[in-house]
Amino acid sequence: MKGILLTNLGSPDSTDTKDVKKYLGEFLMDERVIDIPYWKRWLLINGIILNVRPKKSAAAYKRIWREDGSPLVVFSEMFTKKVISKVDIPVALAMRYGSMSMEKGIKELADKGVTEMFLVPLYPHYAMSSYETVVTKAEEILANNYTNIKLDVLPPFYNKPGYIKAMSDNISNHLKDFNYDHILFSYHGIPERHILKSDVTKSHCKIDGSCCERNSVAHHTCYRHQCFETTKEIVKTLSLKEGTYSNSFQSRLLKDPWLKPYTDYELKKLPSEEKKKLAVVTPAFVADCLETLEEIAMEGKDEFLKSGGLEFKHVPCMNDNDDWVDVMVSWIDEWKVGS
Repeated sequence: MKGILLTNLGSPDSTDTKDVKKYLGEFLMDERVIDIPYWKRWLLINGIILNVRPKKSAAAYKRIWREDGSPLVVFSEMFTKKVISKVDIPVALAMRYGSMSMEKGIKELADKGVTEMFLVPLYPHYAMSSYETVVTKAEEILANNYTNIKLDVLPPFYNKPGYIKAMSDNISNHLKDFNYDHILFSYHGIPERHILKSDVTKSHCKIDGSCCERNSVAHHTCYRHQCFETTKEIVKTLSLKEGTYSNSFQSRLLKDPWLKPYTDYELKKLPSEEKKKLAVVTPAFVADCLETLEEIAMEGKDEFLKSGGLEFKHVPCMNDNDDWVDVMVSWIDEWKVGS
């Protein structure tokens, strides 16, 4: 029997500091998130970060928490229920971190008799700290506990026509009554070294502004290239004029060089360039979460307005948008026929 495992990042169980600390500990100890030797990672996280950050993060979660729980989890569950209603095979939802574990999701499918699993990382772009860690975790669980289950994985869908069309329509629908003068495409940031580590050629990626434009097999695992391609495709679909949009990267951690330009810097700079009415789109996320609702829609808005901006609009993620659901169902149908 075939089955689907939809997988996203995860969330604390509540906004209590102890739950946030537990969640952050699991997330940050992943060697693909903070890729330094284990002993250094353990000391950094347990000796410094988990003594400082959980309280601050808990306060941020409280600002966006819904009555029915974590926005990321709630929107993912709503999306999953709609997908389930349109397919005739088992579908489970799991999170890479937190109590809605991938172990539970895979067990749910296995208990229903699934022997062919289609893993769908709900990340449009390839990154070792998101897409790759989901795939390797699934492979590990199957190798240790479910050797009878065959695994197929949905490739990054950053430029797939269905995703681009659904994203573009979502943007258009939310901006039809907003007279913006600039759109900022804000992608989740990753350290520059992750780009270099993911380069299968070990020579193509220079992060110099030109390598992303030259054809290479390195692009299959290059987060930076894939983000820029998403913007290009959406710009083409929406017929946006040159100079009315730009890219940036948010959510950096520690002091290492991360992908630039930084979103918070851009939000402060754009008003001085006469970009006073700003719309911010977050194409790296398919469901609204802390990074979109608090970091962009709240903190980002405050930064922009304090810097001289006049109007600000965060474009919500696709969440359980019916068009997005239909796109996912079409990908599942394609897999069922081709596998």
